[in-house]
Amino acid sequence: MKRLLRYLKNYKIQCVLAPLFKMLEALFELFVPLVIAALIDRISDYSASGDAGFVVRCFILLIILGVVGLISSCTAQFFAARAATGFSKELRHDLFATLLDLDYPQIDGLGTSTMITRMTADVNTAQNGVNMFLRLFLRSPFIVAGAVVMAFTIDVRSALIFVAVVAVLFVTVGLIMRYNIPMLKRVQSKLDKVLDFTRENLSGARVIRAFNVESDRQAGFEAANEVLSQDQRRAGRISGLLNPLTYVIINLAIVMLIGVGNIQVAQGRLTTGQVVALYNYMSQILLELIKFANLVVTINRALASANRISEVFGLEEGPAANATGQPAARVEEASALTDSASEASEWAVEFDDVSLRYHEGSDEALSNISFKVKRGETIGVIGGTGSGKTSLINMIPGFYTATSGTVKVDGEDVKCVDAHELRSRIGIVPQKAVLFDGTIAENLRWGNASATDSELEEAVRMAVAVDVVEAKGGLDAHIEPGGKNLSGGQRQRLTIARALVKKPDILILDDSSSALDNVTDRRLRENIRRMDSGTTVFIVSQRSSSVRDADRIIVMDDGVMAGIGTHAELMESCAVYREIYESQFGREEG
Repeated sequence: MKRLLRYLKNYKIQCVLAPLFKMLEALFELFVPLVIAALIDRISDYSASGDAGFVVRCFILLIILGVVGLISSCTAQFFAARAATGFSKELRHDLFATLLDLDYPQIDGLGTSTMITRMTADVNTAQNGVNMFLRLFLRSPFIVAGAVVMAFTIDVRSALIFVAVVAVLFVTVGLIMRYNIPMLKRVQSKLDKVLDFTRENLSGARVIRAFNVESDRQAGFEAANEVLSQDQRRAGRISGLLNPLTYVIINLAIVMLIGVGNIQVAQGRLTTGQVVALYNYMSQILLELIKFANLVVTINRALASANRISEVFGLEEGPAANATGQPAARVEEASALTDSASEASEWAVEFDDVSLRYHEGSDEALSNISFKVKRGETIGVIGGTGSGKTSLINMIPGFYTATSGTVKVDGEDVKCVDAHELRSRIGIVPQKAVLFDGTIAENLRWGNASATDSELEEAVRMAVAVDVVEAKGGLDAHIEPGGKNLSGGQRQRLTIARALVKKPDILILDDSSSALDNVTDRRLRENIRRMDSGTTVFIVSQRSSSVRDADRIIVMDDGVMAGIGTHAELMESCAVYREIYESQFGREEG
């Protein structure tokens, strides 16, 4: 939670005024029993009509205390809400920015459902915790302490009951907190699993219906939900003990207080009004400790959520300042060494004995990969499912960093280059075609925000997507979130156009034509081949037809490079490539 307190620095005034106004409200509230006690004692000493003026003055004073207390309470609520809302706004802003800055391994480890939970539910819980804390963290202890002090001013013997009650209640609250906080943390982690299951079912609804497994998926959700419910019930039982235990302890204390007070009234040590005042102070303690118990539950939840949010910020602080995951000092040191190399290098991309593990202790996804690519070359990458094709090309823009070896772009080690600057030179079309809510033009300008309509139209033509744009009504046609109003092939062509608008030095097509028919795929490759910008192109595919015309082809097999060369060379020298080709075109043609 300490990590998140910095988001209150712009609301220091509100954080001070909110509890101060609450204490002012509490101060007026503490005077009320004294006024009532004086009123009762004065009336009991005279006849009902003996001192009407005093009764009226007490009545007016009670109204004034109530009105001023109400104004103080509303003012405190305003400042507390202002601070809590501002806190959550700035926290959510920075948390979203942090999630966007996380690299691929961190995102993979965190999980989509967990990120959504921490952006929404956890931030809201932390906001509620701040709000309740500012309103009650001084008021409740102040009322309790003030009631005890006031009780001592009335009668020391009766006040000892107050001291004993407060001590017992604080021990009770402390024990419940000790057991409740770990339970609440487990509840939040189980909530992540339920959200993950829900997201998976919603995104895969068509597949679920196609295979008629709705009942199985519902049973799985019910099982996950039941585990969450059980943990919530356990945590709820513990936190639910606060209110009844508080009521029991306070009511027992009230019984003792009335008994002791009755004896002292009979002995003439206390007046009836003083006993009523002591009873009112004990009732105030009861109400405030109930509020304090609810505050404890809310703070427990807020602390659990704050720790989960802090874990996300901790991920960003693992590497130093560079988004590629390298310390800032190393970036500065290496930049001086690579400036001259980048100017003189004839190689667009270099892999020097590169190996990759996604997680520490896991098997190598890539092993001992070495090759060099000249500027303007077209490189095909082919291999079976799980052979490491995507892992290979994801290392070029620094999405994953090499466990050993070196990956260079334009002569510079990608570990030592600023991620933003590196990726500004690379156009990427990922396996999954992703489009965003907005017009076609807005989606295409992700590649180049200042691109003109003619540049967009040229990119659309090269991506063989003219018919898509015309069918939808032009560049200003609306695209639904995720491109839901487009087919798979239409989405792929528009994502290729988005990358071409960027006019990158390196263009990576990661199996981005899998949904295209052969004719459209061929036209696309011909258009890319005729580009006159000197762009270095990587075409990743499982189809031999998509890579056979490349300058060179890299053949991947189970994380190792099985061969590299032209189509003709690989047909002679690489059994893996020949097997892939013959499985698609037949042995006779091969």
